[in-house]
Amino acid sequence: MSTYVMTDIHGHYGAMKRMFDKIGFSEEDRLICAGDYIDRGPNSYEMLRWIESPGENIILVKGNHDEEFRYCVEAMGMIFQKRGLDPASAEDTLFVYGTVRKITSYFDLYGTIGNLVKERKTAFEQLSMWAECVGKMPCYYETVMNGRRCIVVHGGYIESLACLEGLDTDGSYDSLEDFYLKARDDAYRYGGVEHGMILAGHTPTTARYELPFNYGNVYRVYDEAMDCIFYDLDCGYGFKGVLPEAKLACLRLEDERIFYI
Repeated sequence: MSTYVMTDIHGHYGAMKRMFDKIGFSEEDRLICAGDYIDRGPNSYEMLRWIESPGENIILVKGNHDEEFRYCVEAMGMIFQKRGLDPASAEDTLFVYGTVRKITSYFDLYGTIGNLVKERKTAFEQLSMWAECVGKMPCYYETVMNGRRCIVVHGGYIESLACLEGLDTDGSYDSLEDFYLKARDDAYRYGGVEHGMILAGHTPTTARYELPFNYGNVYRVYDEAMDCIFYDLDCGYGFKGVLPEAKLACLRLEDERIFYI
């Protein structure tokens, strides 16, 4: 049995399946995914269908794109309730989608819901079910491997927001969940756990002006004071269409071996 960690699949269902073949993933193995299953890539529909029932040996942690999808569906739900529309109707769903788009430009920034309701004729009832799946995902997952606390999280991990008091942070965080989902360089400067390992994504290692930039390869850094290992496993596959160096990465926890697609 092996334990694998992946993140930031971003609608690339085919690449995920190829990774499963490459690592020989089986029911005896365990996979922990650190979020951002949708947006950017061509197969968000397939990824949403997958998160419905990924398997008992697969643990799904939410990412900021997944949470934003849930917020968008909730916004649509308010219109459905106010107008007394039919959530099982694809026509009513398309009407509500257009209505919310007119209200705010921040709604469905990546066009994922638009594609679902226009091309797939997906009804609000189905969107709500997927949003409920996202709502049930934890913000991080903790396990122990080789004597280390291993925390799989989308953006970064910190024990409490009190640790940031008086520090010059890149972002502002109203809650710990904000840090878990959205922290970038702050995750490496101020986050971590003693004698542990943090495995995250969110910030592509193709992003030249971010701390974990590594030319599209996995970023690894060791904090000697905390005895904490940090990994950024988002190697930019969401931008594969425009960045040839982008990759999908998978790390095996037992020996920290990295696989690429």
